[in-house]
Amino acid sequence: MKIVVSGGGTGGHIYPALALIRMIKMKHPDTSFLYIGTEMGLESKLVVREGISFKSINITGFRRAVSFENVKTIMRFLKGVNECKKMLKEFQPDVVIGTGGYVCGPVVYAAAKMGIPSIVHEQNSVPGLTNKFLSKYVDKIAVCFEEAKAYFPAQKTVLTGNPRASEVIEASGNGVLEKYGFQSGRKTVLIFGGSRGARPINDAVTDALKDLANRQYQVLYVTGDVHYERVADMLKTAGKPDNVAVEPFIHNMPDVLAACDLVVARAGATTLAELTALGIPSILIPSPYVTNNHQEKNARSLTDRGAAVLLPEKDLTGQLLIKELDAVLMNELRLSKMKEESKHLGIHDAADRLYTVMAELTEKGGRSS
Repeated sequence: MKIVVSGGGTGGHIYPALALIRMIKMKHPDTSFLYIGTEMGLESKLVVREGISFKSINITGFRRAVSFENVKTIMRFLKGVNECKKMLKEFQPDVVIGTGGYVCGPVVYAAAKMGIPSIVHEQNSVPGLTNKFLSKYVDKIAVCFEEAKAYFPAQKTVLTGNPRASEVIEASGNGVLEKYGFQSGRKTVLIFGGSRGARPINDAVTDALKDLANRQYQVLYVTGDVHYERVADMLKTAGKPDNVAVEPFIHNMPDVLAACDLVVARAGATTLAELTALGIPSILIPSPYVTNNHQEKNARSLTDRGAAVLLPEKDLTGQLLIKELDAVLMNELRLSKMKEESKHLGIHDAADRLYTVMAELTEKGGRSS
């Protein structure tokens, strides 16, 4: 099979695409891939690093306010569609899948207009503008949350989950905590605000340091590269408790997650896929700066089922953070129940489900001429 993949803008769109490609390569090594993204996006680095064929187009997203830039975006879109048609004609894919971000617009639209079987994969509970637009043209829409089905035509929509979950399910936490000077067997919480960090979360954690020093549990605190020096300077003055480890970034996140009892994080779709795949309870602090407040809606899909606690950023303080940590980690019955509910929400065969949708489409439609 020959597959074109497109997704960009944020890691939340790119990592599921890469997870899907890795799974297919492992199980179906004769599959060929072409990834279409933008040179400016993170995908240009991540995809090339994986050794996947990569081509780029020049495209930007729409601005929500009235702007002349939107006229330019339409022109870029039309030009991008023509460029993508040439790429698709040359590569001759059996199926095209878009995993989100505005770059998917011209790629998947071109495929649909050429009669090539096409899919969009929506990671969030509330879809973005690009996937809403493409849903009118594609053959199938794959979603990760039951709540997302309401936004798409029922006959096209299928629940597959996030392929990232299929990767982290095999993660092992053995020996991981010792690398941070921690004791194995002691309750451990991981706190992070995404790859770049989140200042409100960092402020709450630094405010809570004195109280954390008196807790029986240990805290792995990830500041994000941007904030690390500022936090490190604060720790020099205030002192760092022995049961707290501070890191700017973690590269082996799945293994670290597997070693933890509780996670405090934003509510991005990929993060939630990882947490539920491993059955990890969480305290979620949704970013209020995202489109359609989709992170809070993502979070509620877990909190409504008892797998997580929702803590709005506007209410976040060091004192409240400590209160919520204690309420979960010091209550074995609650912690156990949250683990059970989180595990129940995980879709562990997401990559296989998505591949099955692709295979069924190619069997029905075949490759266009």
